[in-house]
Amino acid sequence: MAEPQSTANETEASRDRLAELLNEDLAREYQAIIAYVVYSQVLSGAEYMDIAAQLEIHAKQELDHALILSRQIDYLGKMPVVTPKPVRTSKNAKDMLRYDLDNENETIRNYRDRIPQCEALGEYAMAEQIRQILMQEQDHQIDLATALGEDVPDLGHGPKGRTLRKRR
Repeated sequence: MAEPQSTANETEASRDRLAELLNEDLAREYQAIIAYVVYSQVLSGAEYMDIAAQLEIHAKQELDHALILSRQIDYLGKMPVVTPKPVRTSKNAKDMLRYDLDNENETIRNYRDRIPQCEALGEYAMAEQIRQILMQEQDHQIDLATALGEDVPDLGHGPKGRTLRKRR
């Protein structure tokens, strides 16, 4: 039996929902920009110098992600949000890196959902842009897990996942 054709109203509602989800992603990118800017400057100690420099690079990449998402939200006919998700801070360097890693894990999960959502609406170019963002977010995840001396989580196997890559 053939699938029923979706109506223009259903497609528009789906596009509206996609814009809402992208706005949540945008708020998370703003959160990441703020966290990376602050953490890169307040991490101290010789063992954190390499990751502090990496966090500065991450901040610039997150800004690029925010610009891409803003453009896509506008393309979908909605206004990009202007408020970040809350940023957690700590005086403990490992806690800051843990917060960043947790945020990257959530971001990766969301972008993995976003790609098929875009494709289901025929927004293949948008899906491709999100794939490019996802690649950088996974690099951030690897950098943070490595700095924490942990294995990189495989987010594709439930909430705890399994080891994706052994630390060096």
